[in-house]
Amino acid sequence: MKLVVVSAGLSVPSSTRLLADRLAAATARHASVDVQVVELRDLAVDIAHNFTSGFPGRALSAALEAVTEADGLIVVTPVFSASYSGLFKSFFDVLDQDALSGKPVLIAATGGSARHSLVLEHALRPLFAYLRAVVVPTAVYAASEDWGAEGLAERIDRAAGELGRLMEGMGAVRRADVADVADVADPSVAVDTDTAAAIAPRPLDGARASADRFTVIPFEQQLAALRP
Repeated sequence: MKLVVVSAGLSVPSSTRLLADRLAAATARHASVDVQVVELRDLAVDIAHNFTSGFPGRALSAALEAVTEADGLIVVTPVFSASYSGLFKSFFDVLDQDALSGKPVLIAATGGSARHSLVLEHALRPLFAYLRAVVVPTAVYAASEDWGAEGLAERIDRAAGELGRLMEGMGAVRRADVADVADVADPSVAVDTDTAAAIAPRPLDGARASADRFTVIPFEQQLAALRP
């Protein structure tokens, strides 16, 4: 399975990237994943040009494709003005609106104060709910005082475990769907007559089927047929 990590940290080294790496490593302990990291700092100019030209550059196009094709995402942003950073939001603004539909996502953020931890619930979770992603229950916030303190490692492991199980579960569902489609498409698979009759399309009530289309019976005529 392919896990893509989107990090919106700006400095080098970055606490945002550090949290992203720890979340990715923890997820890899819970599920078999190939990890790819997308550093938004390196794509800032391409993202701005995409807004003005409508076309992504090569690097941005590759990053958007990686996110779209991922089996799961970890997204981490620093807190700016009590919300996600503008660079973080801009990346998901240029992403196709349906790219995250049904995709497991772990949300995380870093900040200088624990008072900003609610950014996960009032900003990030609504954003990814709007994009129809499946956001794992445990979100991870790391303030400056959390590094090296008790509790952060446990939150990381719990969130990573939820993401890993969700990715594996959805992967199993997709594989089962593909197998079902292959069986139906395979002409060597026998289908009994009762099953064939059950799945055969039927004309809608109140309509008389012709060779290529349905002929709708006027409501007055249907009503007249119901009168004694």
